[in-house]
Amino acid sequence: MQIELSVVMPCLNEAETLETCIKKANLFFSKNNINGEIIIADNGSTDDSIHIAKRLKATVVNIKEKGYGSALKGGIEAARGTYIIMGDADDSYDFESLLPFLQKLRKGTDLVMGNRFKGGIKKDAMPFLHKYLGNPVLSFIGRLFYKIDIGDFHCGLRGFSKEAYKKMDLKTPGMEFASEMIVKSKLKNLKITEVPTVLHPDGRSRKPHLKTWSDGWRHLRFLSLYSPNWLFLYPAICLMFLGLISSTILIMKPIHFGNIAFDIHTLLYTTSAILIGFQFFVFYCMTKIYAVENDLLPKSNRYDKLFKYINLERGLILGIGMFLFGISLSYYGVSIWKHSGFGNLNPTNTLRVVIPAVFTMLLGVQVVLFSLFFSILGLKNK
Repeated sequence: MQIELSVVMPCLNEAETLETCIKKANLFFSKNNINGEIIIADNGSTDDSIHIAKRLKATVVNIKEKGYGSALKGGIEAARGTYIIMGDADDSYDFESLLPFLQKLRKGTDLVMGNRFKGGIKKDAMPFLHKYLGNPVLSFIGRLFYKIDIGDFHCGLRGFSKEAYKKMDLKTPGMEFASEMIVKSKLKNLKITEVPTVLHPDGRSRKPHLKTWSDGWRHLRFLSLYSPNWLFLYPAICLMFLGLISSTILIMKPIHFGNIAFDIHTLLYTTSAILIGFQFFVFYCMTKIYAVENDLLPKSNRYDKLFKYINLERGLILGIGMFLFGISLSYYGVSIWKHSGFGNLNPTNTLRVVIPAVFTMLLGVQVVLFSLFFSILGLKNK
């Protein structure tokens, strides 16, 4: 008979709790008349885990590459079910209560997430930092960056169809695999929902494999790198806009706030803000191209517009024009110096000419170099 559901459990020395998890999953199959299988994705256990799994007739898949994501990918790829539910083998999730996940999957949902904050977190089931800082903050960032209406990004109990998993094309080997699955599902326009899930204290006597700060950073890094808009584009727009407005005012006259005066020294910083903002924009474009061409992000209409509006010819015209404008301002500055007999100058007046001159020359060169490099990156696209 066709296997409807595969329950995949990553395993690394889970002898204390593995038997309980397998028995609960089998009981779920029998109670609900489901043709299912249990896949134990072993990641190098040295205890009795493999023996326990084989004794209970579970399928053991040995995964050599270390990591939470690597173990799950190996187990999922070996699964034969139409639908897959993955969950930790530490007895923190109740494998007898998988029916809400399966019902959503049967109705056509591609990814069904568990939500521990809606289902309930038992006492001592989640560390304080994870419950009140790590999970809420990372989940908020995920919702903000990717517009995904999911309240618990890092719930280890989740279900998906085998077909949807193939579309996700997941790459990461570590704990960030959990975030990648949600982000890729959103980017691939898959249907995502969530169901309440109860989190119990795990049954292990040892410490969990999850490392609070390092794994938290890996999740944050992944969420940022897969969202170049928030990481590069929006900071670029803010820096260039604020820098341009404030620089324009300071070139004309100082800015006074009560007894505080902002003058030419501030002008150095505001023009630098524009240059830094432009560097952010350059990195946005390069990150976007790299991610799309390496199938990390899907190609969008905005991606094609990059090459439509930003090309070598326009970049050369703009960059050379800015550089020549800087040269002309420099010539004007030298003429002011000449009129003073090449003697001492009033910095307050001359630097209002010299700083914009140097700034436009630097920005012009950067625009030219960026245009040349961008045109090379765009050859494959064309």
